[in-house]
Amino acid sequence: MSWGAAAWLMLGGSTVLLFIGLPVAFSFLVINLVGAWIWLGGEPGLMQLARNSVNSVMSFALTPIPLFVLMGEVLFHTGLAVKVIDGVERLIRQVPGRLAVVAVVAGTIFSAISGSTIATTAMLGSLMVPVMLARGYHPTIATGPVMAIGAVDMLIPPSALTVLLGSLSGISISKLLLGGVVPGLLLSAAFVGYIVARVKLTPALAPATALAEYRGFERFRPFLQYVLPLVSIFAVVVGAMAAGWGTPTESAAIGALATVVLAAAYRALTPAILLTALKGTVAISAMILFIIVGATTFAQILSFSGASNGLAQAITGTGLPPWAVIAGMMLILIFLGIFVDQVSMMMITLPIFMPVVQALNVDLVWFGVLFLICMQLGLLLPPHGLLLMTMKGVAPREVTMLHIFHAVVPYVTMSLILLALVFLVPAVATWLPARLG
Repeated sequence: MSWGAAAWLMLGGSTVLLFIGLPVAFSFLVINLVGAWIWLGGEPGLMQLARNSVNSVMSFALTPIPLFVLMGEVLFHTGLAVKVIDGVERLIRQVPGRLAVVAVVAGTIFSAISGSTIATTAMLGSLMVPVMLARGYHPTIATGPVMAIGAVDMLIPPSALTVLLGSLSGISISKLLLGGVVPGLLLSAAFVGYIVARVKLTPALAPATALAEYRGFERFRPFLQYVLPLVSIFAVVVGAMAAGWGTPTESAAIGALATVVLAAAYRALTPAILLTALKGTVAISAMILFIIVGATTFAQILSFSGASNGLAQAITGTGLPPWAVIAGMMLILIFLGIFVDQVSMMMITLPIFMPVVQALNVDLVWFGVLFLICMQLGLLLPPHGLLLMTMKGVAPREVTMLHIFHAVVPYVTMSLILLALVFLVPAVATWLPARLG
C-alpha cells in the first residue's frame, strides 16, 4: 500500500470516527488496531501494539501531568480559589467593568497555580457570573472574560496540556512551559484593557455599584494571607525550572506538595476533600494517559507505513518558504479547533507537522507556543468550544448560547492578534526560555 493510501486510511479514518462522536481514545484505538494488523504484520503486529502501548505511558516525562492536575483539584475543592477572588476584589478599586476585571485578574492568578482550563472557567463562572448579572451586567460582558481567561490557563504554567504537547512533539517541556508565560500575560492585559475601554464607551453594559469599605490593613489582608502565598507556588515551580534546580517533574512535585501543605496550613484540607481531589486527579490523568497510548502508537504506525515521511517530503518539496508552511499549519489548527478538542488536534496533526517543522529547522519552542495559542483558540471557537459548553453548564438560565457566542468574539479576535504577534515576532515566545534557560 502506498504512503498516500496509508495517510488517507489513518488520518481520514480517525477524523471520521471523531466526527461521528466516538470518544477520542477509542477512535484512535480502532484505527491503531487496523493499522497494526496491516503494517506491523497481523497477530505479531497486535502484540507489538500492546508492548508499544505500555512503553508509551512509562515515560518519566509524563509525571508532571497528574501533579499539575492535583494542584488544581486541591485548590478547587478546598475553596482556596474563592479566597483568591476575594483578595483581588478588595485591591481593585472602582474601574469600568470592575467585576469583569476582577474575574480576569483572579483567573490569571488561578491559572498560575492550577493546571486545568475547565476548572478555572467552571469556578469563576459559577461564582462570579451570577453576581455580575445580579448587579446589572450584560450577559456578554459577564461571561466573555471568564471564558477567555479560562483559555489563557493553557498558556501560563502549570499546564497539563503543555506537558502533553511537549511529550508528544519532542519539544523541551520546561522551555515550552516558560515560553507560554509572556504571551499569556500579554493576553490577560489585553482582556483588561478591552473590558475597561468597552464599558467606558457603553456604561450600561456594566453599571457601577457601591464598593464595600475596607480600611487600613483589612483591605490588604486577604491578598497577603492567601493570594501571595499561593502565587509563590507559581514562582517556585517556574523558578526551579528556569534556574535549572529541577526538572519539570521535580518542579511539579514541589508545586503539588506546596499546594497540599498550604491547604493544610489554612485548615481547608480535610481527609474527605483530599480523597475527592485525588479521585479527580486519577480520573483526569487516566483519561490523558489513555489518550497518550493511542497518540504514540498512531504516530509509530504512520511512520512505519511511510505516511509521515511521504507527507513531510510532499510539503517541503513544494518550495514554499518556511513561514508560509507554518502559517498553513496554523490555519489547519484553527479550522480543526472548530470541530475537535485540543487532544484530538495534537493526535491528528503532530505526527505530520513535527517531521516538517524539524526539516525546516525552525525554533521548536516558537512553533510549540504557536500551537498552544491555536489550541487556546479552539477552546473558544463556536460552536463546539469546550469552554463555551462549560460556561453554558454553570451560568444561570437567562444566559443563552447566543449570548455566549456573542461574548466570546472580541476575545477570539485578541487571541488571533496575539497569534499574529508571536508569528511575526518570535522573541515574544522565545525570549523568556532563552533568558532563563
